[in-house]
Amino acid sequence: MNPLLETIMGAAGGGVLQQVAGQFGLNQSQAQSAIAALLPALTGGVQRNVQQEGGLEGLLGALTGGGHQQYLDDPSTLGNATQDGNSILGHLLGSKDASRQVAAQAAEQTGIGSDVLKQMLPIVASLAMGALSKQSSSNNLAGMMQGGQSSGVMGILGSFLDQNKDGSMVDDLLKGVAGQFFGRR
Repeated sequence: MNPLLETIMGAAGGGVLQQVAGQFGLNQSQAQSAIAALLPALTGGVQRNVQQEGGLEGLLGALTGGGHQQYLDDPSTLGNATQDGNSILGHLLGSKDASRQVAAQAAEQTGIGSDVLKQMLPIVASLAMGALSKQSSSNNLAGMMQGGQSSGVMGILGSFLDQNKDGSMVDDLLKGVAGQFFGRR
Protein backbone atom coordinates (compact mmCIF):
# COMPACT_ATOMS: atom_id res chain seq x y z
CA MET A 1 0.00 0.00 0.00
CA ASN A 2 1.13 3.55 -0.71
CA PRO A 3 2.79 4.97 2.47
CA LEU A 4 0.70 8.13 2.23
CA LEU A 5 -2.52 6.12 1.93
CA GLU A 6 -1.37 3.91 4.82
CA THR A 7 -0.85 6.95 7.04
CA ILE A 8 -4.29 8.33 6.18
CA MET A 9 -6.06 4.99 6.64
CA GLY A 10 -4.41 4.36 10.01
CA ALA A 11 -4.91 7.88 11.37
CA ALA A 12 -6.87 8.17 14.60
CA GLY A 13 -7.28 4.40 14.73
CA GLY A 14 -9.25 4.38 11.48
CA GLY A 15 -11.36 7.32 12.62
CA VAL A 16 -10.38 9.43 9.62
CA LEU A 17 -11.72 6.82 7.21
CA GLN A 18 -14.90 6.54 9.26
CA GLN A 19 -15.32 10.33 9.27
CA VAL A 20 -14.77 10.64 5.50
CA ALA A 21 -17.20 7.80 4.80
CA GLY A 22 -19.88 9.35 6.98
CA GLN A 23 -19.32 12.87 5.68
CA PHE A 24 -19.88 11.77 2.07
CA GLY A 25 -22.48 9.03 2.57
CA LEU A 26 -20.11 6.20 1.61
CA ASN A 27 -19.20 2.94 3.25
CA GLN A 28 -15.62 2.59 4.47
CA SER A 29 -14.55 0.50 1.48
CA GLN A 30 -15.87 3.13 -0.93
CA ALA A 31 -14.18 5.91 1.03
CA GLN A 32 -10.85 4.06 0.94
CA SER A 33 -11.21 3.46 -2.82
CA ALA A 34 -12.03 7.12 -3.39
CA ILE A 35 -9.05 8.33 -1.37
CA ALA A 36 -6.77 5.85 -3.15
CA ALA A 37 -8.06 7.02 -6.55
CA LEU A 38 -7.58 10.73 -5.74
CA LEU A 39 -4.11 10.52 -4.18
CA PRO A 40 -2.07 9.89 -7.37
CA ALA A 41 -3.12 13.24 -8.87
CA LEU A 42 -2.16 14.98 -5.65
CA THR A 43 1.22 13.28 -5.47
CA GLY A 44 1.76 14.20 -9.12
CA GLY A 45 1.01 17.79 -8.15
CA VAL A 46 3.58 17.57 -5.37
CA GLN A 47 6.12 16.29 -7.93
CA ARG A 48 5.47 19.17 -10.30
CA ASN A 49 5.45 21.71 -7.49
CA VAL A 50 8.80 20.71 -5.98
CA GLN A 51 10.46 20.78 -9.38
CA GLN A 52 9.72 24.48 -9.67
CA GLU A 53 12.17 27.00 -8.27
CA GLY A 54 11.68 27.21 -4.51
CA GLY A 55 9.06 24.46 -4.63
CA LEU A 56 10.73 22.03 -2.25
CA GLU A 57 11.43 24.74 0.30
CA GLY A 58 7.84 25.96 0.01
CA LEU A 59 6.48 22.46 0.52
CA LEU A 60 8.69 21.82 3.53
CA GLY A 61 7.59 25.16 4.99
CA ALA A 62 3.93 24.26 4.48
CA LEU A 63 4.46 20.87 6.04
CA THR A 64 6.16 22.19 9.14
CA GLY A 65 4.00 25.28 9.68
CA GLY A 66 0.63 24.57 8.07
CA GLY A 67 -1.11 22.76 10.93
CA HIS A 68 -2.40 20.07 8.57
CA GLN A 69 -1.80 17.28 11.10
CA GLN A 70 -4.95 18.27 12.93
CA TYR A 71 -7.05 16.54 10.29
CA LEU A 72 -5.39 13.20 11.02
CA ASP A 73 -5.20 13.65 14.78
CA ASP A 74 -8.81 14.78 15.21
CA PRO A 75 -11.11 13.56 12.41
CA SER A 76 -13.92 15.83 13.64
CA THR A 77 -11.94 18.79 12.22
CA LEU A 78 -12.39 17.45 8.66
CA GLY A 79 -15.64 19.40 8.40
CA ASN A 80 -13.47 22.53 8.36
CA ALA A 81 -10.84 21.21 5.93
CA THR A 82 -12.45 22.33 2.68
CA GLN A 83 -10.98 25.83 2.60
CA ASP A 84 -7.50 24.53 3.46
CA GLY A 85 -7.93 21.78 0.88
CA ASN A 86 -8.98 24.17 -1.86
CA SER A 87 -5.87 26.25 -1.21
CA ILE A 88 -3.72 23.11 -1.40
CA LEU A 89 -5.44 22.09 -4.64
CA GLY A 90 -4.70 25.51 -6.11
CA HIS A 91 -1.00 24.91 -5.51
CA LEU A 92 -0.93 21.28 -6.59
CA LEU A 93 -3.40 21.14 -9.49
CA GLY A 94 -3.61 24.77 -10.51
CA SER A 95 -7.22 25.06 -11.68
CA LYS A 96 -10.77 23.96 -11.04
CA ASP A 97 -10.76 22.30 -14.46
CA ALA A 98 -7.87 20.11 -13.37
CA SER A 99 -9.76 19.23 -10.18
CA ARG A 100 -12.82 18.30 -12.23
CA GLN A 101 -10.69 16.06 -14.45
CA VAL A 102 -9.19 14.34 -11.41
CA ALA A 103 -12.67 13.74 -9.98
CA ALA A 104 -13.95 12.40 -13.31
CA GLN A 105 -11.01 10.02 -13.63
CA ALA A 106 -11.48 8.79 -10.04
CA ALA A 107 -15.20 8.32 -10.74
CA GLU A 108 -14.35 5.99 -13.62
CA GLN A 109 -12.04 3.97 -11.37
CA THR A 110 -14.34 3.74 -8.36
CA GLY A 111 -17.90 3.98 -9.64
CA ILE A 112 -18.52 6.81 -7.15
CA GLY A 113 -20.18 9.89 -8.65
CA SER A 114 -17.84 12.65 -9.77
CA ASP A 115 -19.92 15.20 -7.82
CA VAL A 116 -19.10 13.37 -4.57
CA LEU A 117 -15.45 13.06 -5.55
CA LYS A 118 -15.22 16.78 -6.41
CA GLN A 119 -16.44 17.51 -2.89
CA MET A 120 -14.02 14.97 -1.43
CA LEU A 121 -10.97 16.26 -3.27
CA PRO A 122 -10.21 19.23 -0.95
CA ILE A 123 -10.64 16.96 2.08
CA VAL A 124 -8.27 14.38 0.60
CA ALA A 125 -5.78 17.15 -0.24
CA SER A 126 -5.89 18.27 3.40
CA LEU A 127 -5.41 14.68 4.53
CA ALA A 128 -2.47 14.19 2.17
CA MET A 129 -0.75 17.29 3.51
CA GLY A 130 -1.58 16.17 7.02
CA ALA A 131 0.02 12.78 6.38
CA LEU A 132 3.14 14.39 4.93
CA SER A 133 3.20 16.87 7.81
CA LYS A 134 2.80 14.10 10.37
CA GLN A 135 5.76 12.28 8.83
CA SER A 136 7.86 15.44 8.82
CA SER A 137 7.16 16.20 12.48
CA SER A 138 8.11 12.71 13.57
CA ASN A 139 11.53 13.04 11.95
CA ASN A 140 14.26 15.64 11.85
CA LEU A 141 13.91 17.15 8.38
CA ALA A 142 17.16 19.05 8.52
CA GLY A 143 19.03 15.90 9.49
CA MET A 144 17.40 13.94 6.71
CA MET A 145 18.24 16.61 4.16
CA GLN A 146 21.87 16.66 5.30
CA GLY A 147 22.30 12.96 6.03
CA GLY A 148 20.48 11.59 3.01
CA GLN A 149 18.21 9.33 5.04
CA SER A 150 15.22 7.96 3.18
CA SER A 151 12.77 7.75 6.05
CA GLY A 152 9.81 9.93 6.95
CA VAL A 153 8.67 12.73 4.69
CA MET A 154 11.81 12.71 2.58
CA GLY A 155 11.36 9.00 1.97
CA ILE A 156 7.76 9.57 0.95
CA LEU A 157 8.69 12.57 -1.18
CA GLY A 158 11.56 10.61 -2.66
CA SER A 159 9.20 7.86 -3.77
CA PHE A 160 6.89 10.47 -5.34
CA LEU A 161 9.71 12.30 -7.04
CA ASP A 162 11.44 9.19 -8.38
CA GLN A 163 9.39 9.22 -11.56
CA ASN A 164 11.38 6.53 -13.34
CA LYS A 165 11.50 4.33 -10.18
CA ASP A 166 15.27 3.83 -10.36
CA GLY A 167 15.74 4.43 -6.63
CA SER A 168 16.96 8.03 -7.01
CA MET A 169 14.92 11.21 -7.26
CA VAL A 170 18.00 13.28 -8.15
CA ASP A 171 18.01 12.42 -11.85
CA ASP A 172 14.28 13.15 -12.12
CA LEU A 173 14.60 16.52 -10.37
CA LEU A 174 17.60 17.45 -12.53
CA LYS A 175 15.68 16.52 -15.66
CA GLY A 176 12.85 18.85 -14.57
CA VAL A 177 15.26 21.68 -13.79
CA ALA A 178 17.13 21.18 -17.06
CA GLY A 179 13.83 21.23 -18.94
CA GLN A 180 12.94 24.53 -17.31
CA PHE A 181 16.38 25.96 -18.01
CA PHE A 182 16.29 24.99 -21.67
CA GLY A 183 12.59 25.82 -22.07
CA ARG A 184 11.40 22.23 -22.48
CA ARG A 185 8.91 20.24 -20.43
